[in-house]
Amino acid sequence: MGNCVALEISCDQTLNHACGCLFGDRNYILKMEANLEALQNTMQELEERRDDLLRRVVIEEDKGLQRLAQVQGWLSRVKDVCSQVNDLLKAKSIQTERLCLCGYCSKNFISGRNYGINVLKKLKHVEGLLAKGVFEVVAEKIPAPKVEKKHIQTTVGLDAMVGRAWNSLMKDERRTLGLYGMGGVGKTTLLASINNKFLEGMNGFDLVIWVVVSKDLQNEGIQEQILGRLGLHRGWKQVTEKEKASYICNILNVKKFVLLLDDLWSEVDLEKIGVPPLTRENGSKIVFTTRSKDVCRDMEVDGEMKVDCLPPDEAWELFQKKVGPIPLQSHEDIPTLARKVAEKCCGLPLALSVIGKAMASRETVQEWQHVIHVLNSSSHEFPSMEEKILPVLKFSYDDLKDEKVKLCFLYCSLFPEDYEVRKEELIEYWMCEGFIDGNEDEDGANNKGHDIIGSLVRAHLLMDGELTTKVKMHDVIREMALWIASNFGKQKETLCVKPGVQLCHIPKDINWESLRRMSLMCNQIANISSSSNSPNLSTLLLQNNKLVHISCDFFRFMPALVVLDLSRNSSLSSLPEAISKLGSLQYINLSTTGIKWLPVSFKELKKLIHLNLEFTDELESIVGIATSLPNLQVLKLFSSRVCIDGSLMEELLLLEHLKVLTATIKDALILESIQGVDRLVSSIQALCLRNMSAPVIILNTVALGGLQHLEIVGSKISEIKIDWERKGRGELKCTSSPGFKHLSVVEIFNLEGPRDLTWLLFAQNLRRLSVTLSLTIEEIINKEKGMSITNVHPNIVVPFGKLEFLEVRGLDELKRICWNPPALPNLRQFDVRSCLKLPEAATEFPRHANE
Repeated sequence: MGNCVALEISCDQTLNHACGCLFGDRNYILKMEANLEALQNTMQELEERRDDLLRRVVIEEDKGLQRLAQVQGWLSRVKDVCSQVNDLLKAKSIQTERLCLCGYCSKNFISGRNYGINVLKKLKHVEGLLAKGVFEVVAEKIPAPKVEKKHIQTTVGLDAMVGRAWNSLMKDERRTLGLYGMGGVGKTTLLASINNKFLEGMNGFDLVIWVVVSKDLQNEGIQEQILGRLGLHRGWKQVTEKEKASYICNILNVKKFVLLLDDLWSEVDLEKIGVPPLTRENGSKIVFTTRSKDVCRDMEVDGEMKVDCLPPDEAWELFQKKVGPIPLQSHEDIPTLARKVAEKCCGLPLALSVIGKAMASRETVQEWQHVIHVLNSSSHEFPSMEEKILPVLKFSYDDLKDEKVKLCFLYCSLFPEDYEVRKEELIEYWMCEGFIDGNEDEDGANNKGHDIIGSLVRAHLLMDGELTTKVKMHDVIREMALWIASNFGKQKETLCVKPGVQLCHIPKDINWESLRRMSLMCNQIANISSSSNSPNLSTLLLQNNKLVHISCDFFRFMPALVVLDLSRNSSLSSLPEAISKLGSLQYINLSTTGIKWLPVSFKELKKLIHLNLEFTDELESIVGIATSLPNLQVLKLFSSRVCIDGSLMEELLLLEHLKVLTATIKDALILESIQGVDRLVSSIQALCLRNMSAPVIILNTVALGGLQHLEIVGSKISEIKIDWERKGRGELKCTSSPGFKHLSVVEIFNLEGPRDLTWLLFAQNLRRLSVTLSLTIEEIINKEKGMSITNVHPNIVVPFGKLEFLEVRGLDELKRICWNPPALPNLRQFDVRSCLKLPEAATEFPRHANE
């Protein structure tokens, strides 16, 4: 009886439980398919919200802001749930196939019920994340570093001057200090040394701000540098000067700051800029450099210090260093002659360095005597000391052996003061102007152009920029170049060089008929409505303005124009049809413009060999390019909306003279195909893989032998493999140098899939690496994979030996850059942000001894 009762109760419970599972609210099996569909839809919505948020974050981070911790936390949780949902959906087909009784039950009841429970839980989790993924603010300002180090070259006699200036500045009653002296005397180096002394101790100051003023810079340019230093990187183009001043004043009013202004040419109204008055109470200081003592008086400084030329003994010491021991030991009379040459430099460090380098190859008495004669013959025409320096410096120009090298040097004066120009850009201008041969070398580079730049740097006529991919010109050397280019001031009307001077219109006082070169880059010009008769104009630089409209007549009478640069005019959406009148045009740069189409008349530019359409987001098609411009040698489509597809590949193959191609590719099959077309792939110098989805892509280092710049953006690629075998040519394996010979820049943005980037070991010449918002990357170089590569290729040992710039940002899972922190002897800039799992020790690399 008892047993029967017990059995009855058990059966009832089982029946009730089964009925509840089959027909009740907890029927996870019955609701499985509906919940799965809801989960997939909600997950898609969550991923879209994540992508939208990431785009907002990127925009703010590009302004110098840092993402909020709550935003980062939400993104991390979304990443985790994405992985969990993907794992759950892998079992979807198995579980749904087991459903029976019209979906009320499963052939494996327990497994099906548990799966249904997990699906519902995950659906609620995803819905909760979706609801919480609304952020009004996604980033905040990063505290600006108190002082930014300036790189300076060691010079003779500097320490004593730094000590004097520092002691003068640190006096309690001293609020403003003016450092004055002639151009090239070392004022900028002295100011940079003062800046760097604050690295040793801030002495109670909150912030040190460095601003380059230069000759033509106006108040707004100064304001924007200060705002940038304060970490305010928002767009300031539409904000008035008065509003900017208010922003600056509000921030500096509560700080004890040091403002360093380099190269003042006239009085600056600090109140209009927004710099609050300096008082004993706030303790702030201002130091500036200028060529004129009158500027010190106009600025009403509390103290001034003349930066003198070097005394004879120190001048001789510097000159000897630049000449080197071999010429000075070649003959017993040469040291005496060398002292006479050094005396002609008047103790000016710039002149001593430039002339010293020019004399470093002269080892006979006759050569030194000739130089003295040359310097004596011209300096009498220039009575004042500063004017004497130009003919002295001109000797280094005269010492350039090749007339075309001289033309290359003079061309560099078209850029603004302190402007860093890319070496490749310079070489492209020079080629189209005919200064150097336009033929590329076998490896895709123009070695002649780089050789010229190297010779000008060694002669101190050009200087390396912050990164060695760029060069700039000292302002005194630039003055000399402009003086020479204008036939020593006799033909100034042949040049119109007014870059970076805040022009809103093309100047009206131009002698168009005599004009040979015009540089109005980096201004505020929006409309060009004038027409001009310029029969001799060969170069026109209008990049980085605010161009919206160019009149039909402007290009009508420029038959000799060879180089036209309209790049970085984002509002310029069209070109006038009269551009067809530029019958001599060989180079046109339309990169980073809003160009939507190329005018029909473009096909009349039969001499055009260089067309740059990089970063053009509005340009949809270049159909017919091969028949319209059959002589093209350089076509640049990097990061453009125009992507290489099968039909464009066929058209590009019709360009018989094509030597340089930069491309954007979305399709993995196209990437594979183009690497098999020798004539096309051998011309690729820059490659952007955008929105590409593939489990594996293969990059062939032999086929892509000329590749210099690689960008991977918005792509889902699980693995990137490197192939160093040349297919179709006897399967030759390159064992001596398996990597990319010229790849110097790699930029990876929003790449999903790989956990590491160990393939970068094949880029031994890498100089710039940027990896951002790639949420699956755990390390840059993986130990096991790295060692397997170096075991096969012993010549690949040290990663990043030539790296100058390293950026890692928004990498949620990044734990290490390399298993053994590599020596980075050339690293100049390192930017790490929003990498929460990266330990601080992982960012401490052995640096160069001089860093």
